[in-house]
Amino acid sequence: MRGFAYFIAFLAAIGIMIGIVSYPDQEETGKVASTATSASAAVMTKAGTLTIAVPSMHCEVACFPRVKATLEATEGVQSVVLATQPSEGVLDNRQVVVDYDTGFDLNTALSSLVQEGFPNSAVVE
Repeated sequence: MRGFAYFIAFLAAIGIMIGIVSYPDQEETGKVASTATSASAAVMTKAGTLTIAVPSMHCEVACFPRVKATLEATEGVQSVVLATQPSEGVLDNRQVVVDYDTGFDLNTALSSLVQEGFPNSAVVE
């Protein structure tokens, strides 16, 4: 009886491995939207301000500080602030406002957000 259970477990493991190997890569299917976000200029030639939507940012206590630290670590970023919220204490507007200098690379900033666990971030137009 034990041999039969091992055989079933072996077949299940083979099925799981086949499923993992045959699952399409997210980058190949275009599901990683934030790295594919097209901007008119990847590297900014003038200092300015832009708003980035971070849909997977859920709270002001843990998520926003991670987003802020990640973006401020990007070369050319002066400051990152949370966009104005309609209700105090509730994160309804999942956007941040970024002040940047010349040479700020938007694609690098969006890629770093993806690596930090905030996929699908994009510039608000």
